[in-house]
This record gives sequence, C-alpha cells and structure tokens, in this order.
Amino acid sequence: MEKNMQSEPTKSELEILQVLWQFGPSTVRLVNDKLNEQKRAVQYTSTLKLMQIMAEKEMLTTDKSSMKHIYSAAIEEKKTKGFLLDKFVDAMYNGSSSSLMMQLLGNKKTSQHEIDEIRNLLDKLENK
Repeated sequence: MEKNMQSEPTKSELEILQVLWQFGPSTVRLVNDKLNEQKRAVQYTSTLKLMQIMAEKEMLTTDKSSMKHIYSAAIEEKKTKGFLLDKFVDAMYNGSSSSLMMQLLGNKKTSQHEIDEIRNLLDKLENK
C-alpha cells in the first residue's frame, strides 16, 4: 500500500476521515460537530488531538494559512476502503469475495433495485 497507509486507520480515525471525505476540507470544529451529530459525544479537544496525530501520520494535511486551520484527508477514500475491505475479506472469508456476497445477501433484505444493480455489475464484469 502507499506511504500514507503504513499505519492502518483506527475506528476513530476512520470516523474523522468519513467526515472529511463527505464534507471536504474542514475545521476541527466542523468535524467535531459532525461526529457529535452522527456518532457519539466527542470532546473538541479529543478531536483536535486526534486530527493533529493523523496529520503527523500523514493521513491528513493542514492548511495553516488562515486563523482557522483547515484539515483535508491526505488518503483517498476509494483506496482506503479497498485496502480495509481486502483485509476484512482475507481475514473473515479466506479471501473469498463470493462468500462475503452470499453472507451479505443472505443477512439483509435486499431490494429489487439493489439486486438489479448487482446484476448490472456482474454483467459488466463478465463482458470485460
């Protein structure tokens, strides 16, 4: 994996990354407010410290040109999720993506729209 993925994001780091991927470059205050809305009560100082650590780990970049520091995700959402998903599939399903899909489709009520989307994806993969 690339340099920025040397240290795998923790659960708390992933929550911060999710906010930054969704809302783009943001202040600590915005990230903290979104975490409090979406997840659980998080202290501003805890969010600040974790984001500073993430910047040191090169997971985030910081723009300090204005009074408020603006943080951005330095690692790509698609690459990060792909890396973590590959690790999960390897650990839980012995690398078998079909076993994962069977489990997913068997555990949840899959809508007709979702089934159609999966069918379209499979058709595209077959026609490559």
